Amino acid sequence: MSDLPLLVNVVPFSLSEDRLQVLLARQAAAWELPGEPVLAGESLEQAVARLLARLIDRRETYFDQLYTYGSPQRGAVSVVYFALVPAEARLLPGRTVRWFPVAALPDLPGDHPEILAYALRRLHYKLEYSAVGFQLLPAEFSLSELQHTYEIILGEALDKRNFRRRMLQSGIIESTPRLRTGEGRPARLYRYRADAVAEVKARRLFP
Repeated sequence: MSDLPLLVNVVPFSLSEDRLQVLLARQAAAWELPGEPVLAGESLEQAVARLLARLIDRRETYFDQLYTYGSPQRGAVSVVYFALVPAEARLLPGRTVRWFPVAALPDLPGDHPEILAYALRRLHYKLEYSAVGFQLLPAEFSLSELQHTYEIILGEALDKRNFRRRMLQSGIIESTPRLRTGEGRPARLYRYRADAVAEVKARRLFP
């Protein structure tokens, strides 16, 4: 297996149109998870950052390693990461890529369906014990927007009172002096505390 080419693949998630979406790249006649060979002298993290920089106009994008897939039948060793991309990030020209709703994906080649399913499980798990969900939000957000983000990803409704109380008690967000205006009452805007501890107790944020 050590003689096989070394690749990185990325499962980029984002929220758009009230749905969790994944970015796929067109390769020949199929859509697949974006990937790139790892260059000589390049770390895995550098390869992932280089790949994302070719796809998305965002200087810093959160990503986390998932798993390593490799077999002689596969033809390559692939180290897979998932990435979280805020909705306002734009796609760059140069590659044929497109956002697809996770619930309405095209046929994916080889083990890419398995990889994507595992990335979704990991995202759900991390959402329950860490502040990773903030990576999908703008810099400032209302509590309703925060709860809606978590509900979309988890695929379940959360109790409004418990969610807000636990989020505020967790110490990972702080209020700003700004309000979101529009229909209904103005909503206080919050932001993620950069100095807050990202890891919280399992299931702490959810009843």
